[in-house]
Amino acid sequence: MELQVALDCKDVSKALEVLEQIYPYIDIAELGTPLMYNEGTRAVREIKKRYPTLKVLADMKLLDGGYDISKIAYEEGADIVTVAGVTNDSVVAGVVKAAKEFGGQCFLDLISVDDIEKRAKEAEDLGVDCVGVHTSHDLIEGENQAPMKELLRIKSVLTKTKTSISGGIKASFIDEIVSLEPDVIIVGSGIMEVEDRRAAAEKIYRAIHKEEA
Repeated sequence: MELQVALDCKDVSKALEVLEQIYPYIDIAELGTPLMYNEGTRAVREIKKRYPTLKVLADMKLLDGGYDISKIAYEEGADIVTVAGVTNDSVVAGVVKAAKEFGGQCFLDLISVDDIEKRAKEAEDLGVDCVGVHTSHDLIEGENQAPMKELLRIKSVLTKTKTSISGGIKASFIDEIVSLEPDVIIVGSGIMEVEDRRAAAEKIYRAIHKEEA
């Protein structure tokens, strides 16, 4: 099980500031979609330069140009690139192809997908490395809006593909998420928007890795 921290900020300097605060309590640095839109794949290069051993995910949520666009991110050092589950199989296959060429991974985000079991299984058949259930930031209200039932639904149909869960996850209920045993737990605002980022990251990281404080 790994902790992926969604660095949902607009510039590399802010992302580096957060990483400095929370490192080493992180397994995967997710360069959030706002950061990727604003800075482009330069963000990948800069993060990798500072943290060469840290896994970096470029959250591009690709809908088109799967191979050609993801290749740019992999060339800059991305370990993982995301593709939107709502796109067609050819786009997904393109990202998978690029990932294999660069020794990386392809992550499929099921946000806005209606039949998540069907699409998750299709993704597995296409060679996707990880499939994630995701509550949209725009829909999160209240304490625990993480898609826990959806996670169990895709786990029931996948045999070899990793699973992830994201959407409003916080330290206050991390044990409940850990009990579902996803391969990756993604936390954004639960670390990014709290007063003590390091303390939150450490608590979540230790819960995921079952370490004593």
